[in-house]
Amino acid sequence: MNERVTKLRQRSLETEAYISAERAELMTEFYRSAGNSSVPVRRALAFKYMLERKEICINPGELIVGERGEAPKATYTYPELCCHTLEDLDILDSRPKISYNVSPQVRDAYEHRIIPYWEGKSMRDLIFAEMSETWKAAYDAGIFTEFMEQRAPGHTVLDDKIYRRGFLEFIADINDHLARLDYLNDVEAYQKQEELKAMRISAEGIILFAERYAEKAKELAQMETDVLRKAELEKIAEICSHVPAHAPRTYWEALQAYWFVHLGVIIELNTWDAFNPGRLDQHLYPFYKQGLAEGTLTEEEAKELLECFWVKFNNQPAPPKVGVTAAESGTYTDFANINSGGLKADGSDGVNDVTYLVLDVIDEMRLLQPSSNIQLSKKNPDRFMRRAARIIRKGWGQPSVFNADTVVEELLRQGKSIEDARQGGTSGCVETGAFGKESYILTGYFNLPKIFELVLHNGLDPKTGLRLGLETGDPKGFSSFAELFAAFKKQLHYFIDVKVKGSNIIERLYAAYMPSPFLSILIDDCIAKAKDYNDGGARYNTNYIQGVGLGSLTDTLSGIRYHVFDQKDLTMEKLLKALEDNFLGHEGVRQLLLNKTPTLEMIMTTPTRSWWTFLTRTILK
Repeated sequence: MNERVTKLRQRSLETEAYISAERAELMTEFYRSAGNSSVPVRRALAFKYMLERKEICINPGELIVGERGEAPKATYTYPELCCHTLEDLDILDSRPKISYNVSPQVRDAYEHRIIPYWEGKSMRDLIFAEMSETWKAAYDAGIFTEFMEQRAPGHTVLDDKIYRRGFLEFIADINDHLARLDYLNDVEAYQKQEELKAMRISAEGIILFAERYAEKAKELAQMETDVLRKAELEKIAEICSHVPAHAPRTYWEALQAYWFVHLGVIIELNTWDAFNPGRLDQHLYPFYKQGLAEGTLTEEEAKELLECFWVKFNNQPAPPKVGVTAAESGTYTDFANINSGGLKADGSDGVNDVTYLVLDVIDEMRLLQPSSNIQLSKKNPDRFMRRAARIIRKGWGQPSVFNADTVVEELLRQGKSIEDARQGGTSGCVETGAFGKESYILTGYFNLPKIFELVLHNGLDPKTGLRLGLETGDPKGFSSFAELFAAFKKQLHYFIDVKVKGSNIIERLYAAYMPSPFLSILIDDCIAKAKDYNDGGARYNTNYIQGVGLGSLTDTLSGIRYHVFDQKDLTMEKLLKALEDNFLGHEGVRQLLLNKTPTLEMIMTTPTRSWWTFLTRTILK
């Protein structure tokens, strides 16, 4: 990397994350004086209000501009979703790992303005008020988590639309759909009107935001004494005056257009997880090719801009949770995951010259963010695989590798079209999706080992002594593994129903009270349907829960089946006592389970594979 990028990268690494009250303050100001407009219009007006007033930051030497907060590593909070308490802030400020500095001024803002206004009004408050006692008891016991009491739906990925069209064109589309609303025959016409109006306001907001950056760059250029930096600032001002209002014309404009859009999404709501540019190499390639052909871009300039772009991701730590503990694990990573390689929409090889440029940048930058992966298809050249492998062998964790052909098969199985499947990929941590066309509503982790623990205690939670689950029988009385697994299936189905009932309510709460009109502009077919991203507007609407602990559950089931029921060298009574004592004083039992249990494949004869098939194909599909 060159001297500019080295400085930007080092500055990003050295800057400490801190809690910024800017967004929370602006959001509170807006809602204190908000009128009686509809919910989507109010959300759009709040978004525009923030973009009109938030601090504009252009850092020394950078070529791609824009920060979520007022400076690099300024970390926003989202009180309308979940409002941090003073105790949360104190823990975040003091915990030794993944800490966020909290200034006295920020703490004062929370204590006297932010918390008093949002107490009882956040989505988290609304969710817990609507959940059943059964749901809350299961949640408290750790049977499942609920992401949407902390963050908005996310894992969303962009396609190539912002490289082909500017936001003025999106506004024209919105106006066209507004003009064609049928108030006589469509009972949803008014609701659609409000959604479309909200999208239009949000589009106006992002254009205004970029114009503010153009003005700031002009101001800095006028004061700049260094001739080269003055020219750069003037160029930045020109670019920000053009994108994202209009479609980008150059490689530099394409990167800046995406970055404004990225900031818009993560300022509007705290999405889980972040936002992703998708097939960045394929999106940038036409601009790269054109720039080289015209002589307006060199490979080194393209690489420098891409490395500056990488730094911008690393400047945006993930907003922290509420209800935190000093010992809680966490990460600064917002899980933006850049896909490279794979296939084109027509099924041909998706690797191009920018793909190798991206790999070079991954190799040199070695930043926590953005995450990166390669989509490896049988259509891709061996050179692509070898170049990625040389980076991976260095051992710092990127890029990850996914089978592009299998990803396409999975998306086809889910009902996506072949073109949408080929242009999809992986995101988040980690699921497949149709980029730019799908909403991802992930409502939490589902703790499979915990449910089995309840089976071993006949529905009681051994930690609290509370009866959380069904009475499925005393496991000491089970005469076969089939009886034990039947009890597990019964308990599992019971808690799936508890979780799904709650998730259905939560998803409707977001649709009703927390629309995301800016994000909706970016995802097909929200404008055409005049429906929000959180309300089924996308072409594909995916909601799911994620089973976790599969490996632990598999080990547990295998050990019990082999030792208790097949070999009968361990009784259920002795096993339960060892578990109760956390194996203290039961080292022989621990060693037996650890070292004398055959592999799963060895003990799974054909007639007894049904439990594994059930678990993997029925529960987790």
